[in-house]
Amino acid sequence: MSPARRASRPVFEIGDAVVKAGRKARTQIPITKLVSGSPISLPVLAVHGRHEGPTIWLNGAIHGDEVNGVEIIRRVLAQLDPRSLHGTVIAVPIVNVPGFLSGDRYLPDRRDLNRSFPGSSRGSLASRIAKIFMTEIVRRCTVGIDLHTGSGHRTNLPQIRANLDDPTTRALADAFGAPLMMHAATRDGSLRQAGTEAGATVLLYEGGEAWRYDETAIVAGTDGVLAVMAALDMVSEAFDRTPPTPYISRRSRWVRARRSGLMQLAVDLGDRVDKGASLGRIHDSFGGRLGQINAPADGMVIGLNLDPSVNQGDALVHIAHNEGNHA
Repeated sequence: MSPARRASRPVFEIGDAVVKAGRKARTQIPITKLVSGSPISLPVLAVHGRHEGPTIWLNGAIHGDEVNGVEIIRRVLAQLDPRSLHGTVIAVPIVNVPGFLSGDRYLPDRRDLNRSFPGSSRGSLASRIAKIFMTEIVRRCTVGIDLHTGSGHRTNLPQIRANLDDPTTRALADAFGAPLMMHAATRDGSLRQAGTEAGATVLLYEGGEAWRYDETAIVAGTDGVLAVMAALDMVSEAFDRTPPTPYISRRSRWVRARRSGLMQLAVDLGDRVDKGASLGRIHDSFGGRLGQINAPADGMVIGLNLDPSVNQGDALVHIAHNEGNHA
């Protein structure tokens, strides 16, 4: 008599999809309707592994202009085989669908979706989307990775923002292997705050700029997500990567323009700078020098304003302070 076959995992249900173990499926979770009556839905792909393991979510484009996360999720999913996967991955490449369709960071009512969590089924559009995301995605998961880029004309060094004082979160941040790990408190209304309060371990990844693919940020994000999954024993493949030794910071600030004019930067993302070092200059339209941009402290350049036309008070260079605690 042949040995009894091992029982397979139960199916995974999400939206109108019923996903068998070792399979993947796409579904659409209804959000709202346009004025024309056309429906708008949350795009979801579930990869339900054949083997037991954790359930994690990946999301991009909470802000409608953040395209790098969409590409990171595409590349991660392309490398996952549900037949060998341990656990389940819920991927939502575009959360702010209305903003993404209109090319806008925010929703049509100008609300910031990432200040609207955990949401309400009777609130604004932002609040309703947040509520759907919490109910359908977050509350099914133990780990989440929220993928972001810089806003406007700003670009960010690939970085993880998380509660580095929490051992579980710190372990996953270490596994991600971004060039920078920033200890950051949660912000009211953010997905990271709501997810944490719901019991999940949440990493926020920043990299690149809005509406442009940044290959460095995409590769770092893709490798980092897969490395976190390996640390969770969801995937067994040995990914060929040598992550950089992370720079760890607990405080950062933007250096702002003291004069209006045209900016010429003298630094790049990832540069180490000493206090007083030149970060760039500001000139008038005739070439006359109006001012020097200097580093306020030792640290690393983690964000840049790429728009050469600046007004007094504009944020120019983002410095993560060196407090003697980086690896």
